[in-house]
Amino acid sequence: MPFLLGGILLHALGVSIAVYMGAGLNLGALLWGQLAITATQLMTHYANDYFDLEADKANHTPTNWSGGSRVLTSGSLPAKTALNIALACGVAALLANFILSVWIRPGVETFLLLLTAQLLAWFYSAPPIRLHSRGMGELSTAITVTAFTPIMGYFLQTGRVDTLVLLAVLPLCALQIAMLLSIEFPDEQGDQLVGKRTLVVRLGAGRAVWLYSILLIAAFAVLPILVNLGLPFEAAAAIALLMPLALMLLWRVRRGDWHDPQRWNGLAFYTIVLLMAATTAQLAAFVLLIGLR
Repeated sequence: MPFLLGGILLHALGVSIAVYMGAGLNLGALLWGQLAITATQLMTHYANDYFDLEADKANHTPTNWSGGSRVLTSGSLPAKTALNIALACGVAALLANFILSVWIRPGVETFLLLLTAQLLAWFYSAPPIRLHSRGMGELSTAITVTAFTPIMGYFLQTGRVDTLVLLAVLPLCALQIAMLLSIEFPDEQGDQLVGKRTLVVRLGAGRAVWLYSILLIAAFAVLPILVNLGLPFEAAAAIALLMPLALMLLWRVRRGDWHDPQRWNGLAFYTIVLLMAATTAQLAAFVLLIGLR
């Protein structure tokens, strides 16, 4: 599952920032932290398929990246099985949380940080909260995935949260929300039919594409400010190298890819690539800085 790679890269980013800041690498925290993250990702994947089944059934324009996995809609897997797998992954994540907060990085703060991310992930689609239908799903996902995952990696290594890791995740959060919007464009009609009120449904695709464009621009425009606040120049420059890809995406939405079914896959794919590449670029920059010390 490609999305699991994102969890590995984002966690590694947090760990690399911690080592850059002078922390010794805690291998136990690295391995158990990754287990908690991966289990939470798998829980979310299966839970979303289960709780969004009606929306996926109503979606007659699925793509490689949207409309659910189509495993449940095709009948290849019983819906109840997906829920049971999600619950089992949730239990595994809680077990990892317990081990981390009792033996690896003892303290209630550890458990609460991990539990908060897990609850946000679960209630993204699960009732009664269903964050994705309250206009909060995109923001909560950015917080859970692109903010909390590196922050967890950093915290499990250091026992604290410093400004640097917060600065590093800001452009990634903007790119994460843009990525979600690119995935939601094909789902607009199906989501609207069943009351899944994503931002694209709430704003309408025509307005959401403006938000998408603003987020892409903001992710790069904020870099000089972040450097001024303490983000290493090398980390910002690594992301800035991806500006041609962002410009290409802006050109694609300008020509109307967001409402052209033949181009939905490409728009989502390259937006996902931009987020993954930005994460990898920052990770490489911090690893290089560690090596140069």
